[in-house]
Amino acid sequence: MKSTPVGRWLPAFLLLALIWGNSFFFIKVAVSALHPLQVSFGRMAIGAATLLVALAVTRKALPRDPRLWGHFQVASVVLTTVPFTLFAYGEQYVSSVVAAIWNATTPLCTLAFTLLLRAEKANASRVAGLGIGFAGVMVVLGVWQPMDGGRLGGSLACFGAALCYGIGGSYLGRFVTGRRTEAPVVLAAGQLLSGTLQLAIITPLAGVALVDLSAPPAVWWSMLGLGALGTGIAYLLLYGVQARAGVTTTSTVTYLLPVVAAASGVIVLGESITWNQPVGALVILMAIAMTQGLVRLSRAPSAAVPQGEPTRT
Repeated sequence: MKSTPVGRWLPAFLLLALIWGNSFFFIKVAVSALHPLQVSFGRMAIGAATLLVALAVTRKALPRDPRLWGHFQVASVVLTTVPFTLFAYGEQYVSSVVAAIWNATTPLCTLAFTLLLRAEKANASRVAGLGIGFAGVMVVLGVWQPMDGGRLGGSLACFGAALCYGIGGSYLGRFVTGRRTEAPVVLAAGQLLSGTLQLAIITPLAGVALVDLSAPPAVWWSMLGLGALGTGIAYLLLYGVQARAGVTTTSTVTYLLPVVAAASGVIVLGESITWNQPVGALVILMAIAMTQGLVRLSRAPSAAVPQGEPTRT
């Protein structure tokens, strides 16, 4: 297959990294005045509305297959409803930079889950990469130093969100994104609508109002950025880059998110960074490179991976 020139997908790739990297900044601002469930519902509803507008502009309709809507419900639990809420909860106690670093472990969580299900074969580089990656997690967490319950709980919540993404990515790839009968924007809209419905039910049952009108304007601007950009438009960019550059190249956007989040967190929010956080992040990113075959352990030539074979994450 003829490769697509870098210039056709690189601008969208960089914009995607910029939007997703700043999502942690938007969450931090929003959760200062809103309940985590309100943040999750708000970003999901705004993101779904953004994609519905995209459907109207492109004159596409939502799918009618009831089985697909069932898959949307399952995928939404592990890709939006639960992880969005966990990140919002976690950022009450940890910085947006730390949350972004935890998010960077998603490819490791995805690989661990696919290897557990034997959906992919293990090799020395992948196994070593997983071990090194989770050692990097321990460095970020700073397990050698005392940690209060809130900060520990916030970090574990963010890591739990990354685990959800790992499980959800495998499920989505098997039951949803592999379909050829619906356009990506249709699938993305269906998933976000399903997640919005879930949170519209869960949030009131938890005794939390869906919308808090007393929140200051800065919070609502952050919610608009988080929903329209970080949840709606980001989906459109994601599928566009994947179509032009492939899944493997697109997955490397993970490398840039902590950098973008650190810039906005430190410069705008005045957050501080301890030495173990960037060091742990570098260890994690090196581990991801190993699991994706970008860095390999020295092996005999016969063990080389054929060129052009994509590595799923």
